[in-house]
Amino acid sequence: MSTALLLAPATAHAGRRGPLAALVAAVLISACAPLAPVTAPTVAQRRAVDAFELDGRMSASDGSRAASGRVEWQHAPGADIWTVYTPLGQIAARLESDAGGARLTDAAGQRIEAPHADALLPQVLGVDVPVARLGGWIQATPAAGAEVRSVDALGRPALVLDQGWRIDYLDYAEPTPDAMPARLDISRGDARIRLIIDAWSPRP
Repeated sequence: MSTALLLAPATAHAGRRGPLAALVAAVLISACAPLAPVTAPTVAQRRAVDAFELDGRMSASDGSRAASGRVEWQHAPGADIWTVYTPLGQIAARLESDAGGARLTDAAGQRIEAPHADALLPQVLGVDVPVARLGGWIQATPAAGAEVRSVDALGRPALVLDQGWRIDYLDYAEPTPDAMPARLDISRGDARIRLIIDAWSPRP
C-alpha cells in the first residue's frame, strides 16, 4: 500500500508534465542545431597593378573642415607623388614619398619632411588614411584581412570593410569584371573622402 501511495502521485504528475517536457526538449534540440553558414559573396577575379597614374576629383571632410579639388597620384612600388589642386587649378600641396622619406611642399612653397608619407598625407588629402592600403582601395583589390561585404551584378566589390574603414564603390568605369572604380567613398566616423576617377592608367 505504501508503495502505491508513493508511486501514484508521481505518475499523475509526470502525465501533466508530458506536453511541457516535450516542448522544452524540442526547444533545446533546435537551439543546439548548427546555424546555417553565412554565404560570402562571390568576388570576381581582380588583379592589382604595382604602378599606376590617376587623375581625379576629390572632396574630403573630417567632420569640422572640408576641402575639394583635383588630385593627381603617381604610384610605384616604394615611391608616390600626390599633387592636389584647388578648384581654380592652382597647386595646393605636393607630396613626394620614397625610400628616403617624405617631402611635402605647400602652396606657399614651404617644405616639410617626415620619415614616412603617413605623417604628411593628411595635410594633402585632408583625412588620415593608411597609405599602405590606399592603392588597393583605389583599384578595388582589397588586401588580405579586408572584408568584402557585398558585390555588384558582375562580382565587383560594392562594399569593403578594412581596418575600421568603409569603402563604398558607387560606380565603375566599364561594364566588365576587371574595370577600375570610377567613383568611391572612403569613410570612418566623421572622416570621409569622395573620389571621382577621371583617368587611370597602369605604368610599366
